[in-house]
Amino acid sequence: MKWIVSALLLGIGFVMGGWFVGHGFERGHNARYVTVKGLAERDVKADLALWPIRFVEAGNDLAKAQAKIQQDDAAVLAFLQRHKLGADAIAFRQLDVTDRAAQAYGNGQYPSRFIIARTLMVRSADVDAVAAAAQATGELVADGVVLADENGPGNGGPAYLFDGLNRLKPAMIAEATKNARAAAEQFARDSGSRLGGIRRANQGVFEILPRDKAPMLQADKQVNKTVRVVATLDYRLAD
Repeated sequence: MKWIVSALLLGIGFVMGGWFVGHGFERGHNARYVTVKGLAERDVKADLALWPIRFVEAGNDLAKAQAKIQQDDAAVLAFLQRHKLGADAIAFRQLDVTDRAAQAYGNGQYPSRFIIARTLMVRSADVDAVAAAAQATGELVADGVVLADENGPGNGGPAYLFDGLNRLKPAMIAEATKNARAAAEQFARDSGSRLGGIRRANQGVFEILPRDKAPMLQADKQVNKTVRVVATLDYRLAD
């Protein structure tokens, strides 16, 4: 019981002293320090777009379904070329054929026996061209191409990535550290102390966030993004 009472009295003493409430300020036997955070942000634009385009055809005659998927393939290639995305922008092409009659499950009743799916992966640094093409997929529907997304509704479309993080890190870390020091200096002035050296530092984790921070918006679905880092530093204080 004695140690519990001592701990409570010590806690009350700290609160009454008001040294660290809301400031991250602590007192040791012979040292005092303040914990501060510094923020740095940059607005950036994606420099790589990845766009899986998947389309399907179904039928009971395999040869006819295959002929249809080949027509769709030609229509998709023509569509991409119209939007400044030539053959060099296609990273790979994949063809999947499903024979429902060969599946172990099911009751044998299905509208179409064969399902053929073609996937083209578009990979391009011209993110504006990819974004424009993605907004014009109605042209493919008008050409009779049946677009599908194997990951479910709402998960399709291009992913926009930013690959230039390493170029930003040094300047952003310096800015975050500078902002943290400014906060520490302000606290030192307000508390009648002098700011000493860094006791401990944590540069934080870099985050790539959507520029438009609306609910359900993902960073990889926006061309424009925000890079953020928060540095946490402990500074010594002297009287």
